[in-house]
Amino acid sequence: MPSRRLRIVATAIAAGLVLVLAGGVVVTAVTIRKPLPQTSGTLELSGLDAEVQVVRDAQGVPSITAGTTDDLFRAQGFVAAQDRFFEMDYRRHVTSGRVSELVGANEDALAADSVIRTFGWRDVAEQEWELLLPETRSYLEAYAEGVNAYLDSRSPDALGVEYTVLGLQVDVADPEPWDPIDSVAWLKAMAWDLRGNYDDELARATTFAAVRDVARVNELFPAYPQDRNAPILPELTDESLRATATADDGAAGLGPDLASEELQRALASAQDALAAVPQLVGRGEGIGSNSWVVGGEHTASGQPILANDPHLGISAPSVWSQVGLRCADVGPQCPFDVTGFSFAGFPGVIIGHNEQLAWGLTNLGADVTDFFLERISGEQYLLDGERIDLETRTETIKVNGGDDVELVVRSTGHGPIISGVLPEVNAARVAPLPEGAPAGVYEISLGWTALAPGRSADAVFAINLARDADDIAAAAALFEVPSQNIVFATTDGHIGYQAPGKIPIRAQVPGSPVPSDGSWPRPGWDSAFDWQGFVDPADMPAVLDPEEGFIVAANQAVTRPGVGPFLTSDYDYGYRAQRIRDVLSAATEAGTKIDVASTQALQLDDANPYAEMLVRTLMTTRLESEFDRAGQRLLRDWDRRSTTDSAAAAYFAAVWSNLLELTFWDDFPESYRPTGGSRWLEVVRGLLERPDDPWWDDRTTVGVVEGRDEILTRALTSARLELTVEISKDPSDWSWGKLHTAAPEHSVLGGEGVPSAIRTLMNPGAVAVPGGSAMVNAMNWDAGTDSYAVTSAPSMRMVVDLADLDASTWVNLTGVSGHPASTHYADQLDDWAQGRTFAWPFSPAAVDEAARDRLTLRP
Repeated sequence: MPSRRLRIVATAIAAGLVLVLAGGVVVTAVTIRKPLPQTSGTLELSGLDAEVQVVRDAQGVPSITAGTTDDLFRAQGFVAAQDRFFEMDYRRHVTSGRVSELVGANEDALAADSVIRTFGWRDVAEQEWELLLPETRSYLEAYAEGVNAYLDSRSPDALGVEYTVLGLQVDVADPEPWDPIDSVAWLKAMAWDLRGNYDDELARATTFAAVRDVARVNELFPAYPQDRNAPILPELTDESLRATATADDGAAGLGPDLASEELQRALASAQDALAAVPQLVGRGEGIGSNSWVVGGEHTASGQPILANDPHLGISAPSVWSQVGLRCADVGPQCPFDVTGFSFAGFPGVIIGHNEQLAWGLTNLGADVTDFFLERISGEQYLLDGERIDLETRTETIKVNGGDDVELVVRSTGHGPIISGVLPEVNAARVAPLPEGAPAGVYEISLGWTALAPGRSADAVFAINLARDADDIAAAAALFEVPSQNIVFATTDGHIGYQAPGKIPIRAQVPGSPVPSDGSWPRPGWDSAFDWQGFVDPADMPAVLDPEEGFIVAANQAVTRPGVGPFLTSDYDYGYRAQRIRDVLSAATEAGTKIDVASTQALQLDDANPYAEMLVRTLMTTRLESEFDRAGQRLLRDWDRRSTTDSAAAAYFAAVWSNLLELTFWDDFPESYRPTGGSRWLEVVRGLLERPDDPWWDDRTTVGVVEGRDEILTRALTSARLELTVEISKDPSDWSWGKLHTAAPEHSVLGGEGVPSAIRTLMNPGAVAVPGGSAMVNAMNWDAGTDSYAVTSAPSMRMVVDLADLDASTWVNLTGVSGHPASTHYADQLDDWAQGRTFAWPFSPAAVDEAARDRLTLRP
């Protein structure tokens, strides 16, 4: 299901900007540079107990040293506001369902506000506040004080050029003070974009309406290929890790209702509502990450090496903000000495290392959401044969310069009702049903673990202070959402893995064909299908110092079937993970020692698993014309790598895109066209062995039944013609980099419809990149569109050398600053695209040597 960015300016203020610009008013260099912060010398920061030092390196990355934890996080809040306050402000408006207050009357903004108010992210964050440890609350309060101290000294136009642009159309008041709940609510946005399989669950139900055959639907969601792609913990067989559920191959169990026009309208309504939530971290197939850790017995230094590169959406500025946080005297009263990647708007470090332990995160993909089909009559819903009153509340959405909008939110015991939230889509009324069937209106509610208050904010600081496997396990017990694989290594030589997350337990209802694995929507009118509790954190998979000497966690299955609790049936299919494992296994078996350089090279690996699966068959396909064979010949000697200069990689990508279109577009609605990710690789692999399978038939051709060979021939010839039109008639002019580019886009002012002068200011230029979907260098693109542009990518790359932390390396996607006039707005982009990284100073001496700017914050 495609996601959409919030196109604020495209509909709300573009016309006003065009008129203003046409009138001769231009955004001057003075206006653009006004928000740039002071990064050297001395500034006053109210509330400090003592001076705080902030030094920045050549990339503008701040390292903060303070005497107390309150001063440390107060300074982090101040520095975050210096660099990225508009991003922080936008994020808190999104997570509170208040985007319309910021940008004015706008269809996308109102839709986003309506859905997020229905979820109640802010309400849940407020409930979480009471659960957090006192020290966590003090860190969040100090951070907010630092942000507010910066706000107190600046007008809106000095906080971000975005306020100046928005002010051309709407009233821009002084931003309200930062509240600690603003930070907590951000974790809900992170959890939403990294939740489990909700799009696959909707896709199954929607596809069933088209094909009316559960077995055929299941062919499009094949089982994880355990025989080819190993799980994260292949050695784990501990029977004490009890299984709480197993994946099922049964029918949808909801009978003809799933195919009914009425229920499909309800599902479409839910889909539209979920798509209205702006992408903040990343979304869709391809969102994930690579991480691995190698034990010292296999490294050149004799100590572990850890690598991580989260695959998220690309944006300007990037998702991550680099920072170092150090207590001047590390001890019980001020224990932090940590560096890494943080989120603007939240204190601490999300991924990185301290002086004793490094950790990386990848999306586990656990199924933590379920759609429940509800029978609604008036203001009641059906449960176990009884009518129960809906919970309702009224939300008031304020619109900058417009009228308030009233929204009635309704919930069942499963969660908020999301069908019918958007004004243009209503819930579906069900046609007359057989005698005895429950009557009423079909609507869709969402069960999601993140809609119950938890302690993930505590977990962030617990990980920042972790020293060993026990500390990681304790932090993981708090890290309820989003469910992330944690790999870690310590300076005393240990490596490990821990799975955290609040994982629902689903029962297999006796006599019911509804699967217990959460892969299909569930009947909300029968409590037997409700969640039966949650997996005990002590039962979550974990390992310390495995025998093979390395751990790879790249969104693949966690364990072998039946080992440990059931987590999901919708993992990534493991091609990236297996490629990493193969390279590491070959090195360790040959006795080749792994170092930082070889680890960086593996992060950039662009071996194409699609090519390994498909090229041999493509080369046996007979093409009639020399014109078409000129494209096909490129595959003969291709090294199967997707480098930017490869003509064969460009041609193969076009063939793959056309193959998916010719095979599947006639079977699906546009919103569920194949994206070309690892699931579709596995689907096509199976179909190649069945040349007469009905999926090959193009139903748009009357009187003709196509098979595999016909579709492959058409895909080859269509790709040749496409690249001839797109690039050149001569295949030697083709290259993957001419098609495959990464173009970070500003979330509010970077979209289509924005005047080009503003887009040029806010969006860094597109850069050619190698790699692609399901490759280690995961520069994902969507084969369901007419573009090969990157949709998600390694949002950063880091390699940590536990033998010498100062020998570690990192790179961000764009830069540390959110101000387009800053030299650090996109100064890392070209290096990121070409696979280069920067030194990552950590020790006081290394930080001092790398310093380019020095700022003293005084009370």
